[in-house]
Amino acid sequence: MNFIIFASILTLSLVIALTLSKAKKQAAATQQDYWAREREANNTRCKSLDNLNYIKIPLEDFPMNLLNDVAKVDDYKQIIRALSESPIVNFTGINNTELKLRYGAPNIDLLTTYDQNYTLLVRTLQQWAQMLYDAGYMQEACQLLEFSVSTGTDVSGTYRLLCAIYKKQNTPEKIGSLYPIAETLNSAMQKTIVRILQEADQSSC
Repeated sequence: MNFIIFASILTLSLVIALTLSKAKKQAAATQQDYWAREREANNTRCKSLDNLNYIKIPLEDFPMNLLNDVAKVDDYKQIIRALSESPIVNFTGINNTELKLRYGAPNIDLLTTYDQNYTLLVRTLQQWAQMLYDAGYMQEACQLLEFSVSTGTDVSGTYRLLCAIYKKQNTPEKIGSLYPIAETLNSAMQKTIVRILQEADQSSC
């Protein structure tokens, strides 16, 4: 019996050792590949940014005349106005190495700024829409949210609030139009957002 236990422990130890060795080799190979790509990216020459998918903010369609006495809303409007004059591009899910490979290492600071502008845009739209919704301006909140979704936002609260609005407007079928966008998001939030839509769909049945 003791021999059987000893053999089992020895076998288990060997399996663990082999597993750890394999994991270390895989980690080393992954790290080596990363640094190889990073070196290539850092040597990539500057490329034109003319064909990027720049986002244009339709200020004329936004409810700029509502809740003028609310300081927080005024802050949101000022941010949106400033962003309307700035380059905005959605690079969600694309790391710096990939950006440098696509557009050249010298452009990385510009590209990072464009992406930061996008993050600020969709977060501001979500917060502004929530305040409009809470104040009873449901249709105006819907406008902001739908624009945000059209840009490929991965802010889960945007989809959750939009679903709530669709149900309150007695148009729950519109939730279905959000799936094609949500299912193709290049984001860690993609599955969460799809689940939000599914739950909203089920609760509206």
